Amino acid sequence: MAKYTVEKGISISSTIVTILLLILLIPKEKIRQALIPFLFHQVLTWFFGLIVVEKGLIRYPFRYYFSRSNKSSFIFEYLIFPAFAVFFNLFYPVKRSFLMKNIHYLFFTSMITFFETIAVKYTKLIEYKKWTWYWSFITIWISYFINNLFYRWYFKKTL
Repeated sequence: MAKYTVEKGISISSTIVTILLLILLIPKEKIRQALIPFLFHQVLTWFFGLIVVEKGLIRYPFRYYFSRSNKSSFIFEYLIFPAFAVFFNLFYPVKRSFLMKNIHYLFFTSMITFFETIAVKYTKLIEYKKWTWYWSFITIWISYFINNLFYRWYFKKTL
């Protein structure tokens, strides 16, 4: 069996699934509203993702896309996580209770943290060096918060 076949399959299939979700779940009239959090989240994850990798807190042993450009995970930092930030913002319960807003944060943050911990345990996609799942949970929560603040500020007259 070839080396990293599982990781390659996960990388390709998660790319396809993420792109399909973006196409299927974003209405045409909300493409502009989707583009802003997507691009903004790429900026956030580029900056903080590189810091975490360069400081040796996390390692990505297998990187299918752009493996020579930097040490971070292109697929996660520039596609999957920004796509989830889009869904987080488009489906954010603006006019709901504080509890529902927190459940929204908990759901989206837990989903990514869960899949990340599975990837850490069973694949070579990510390796924690001086990191744990709860640091991922906290940083994901914070990045959603920052992204949502920017999103609401940017669209304050149209939302």
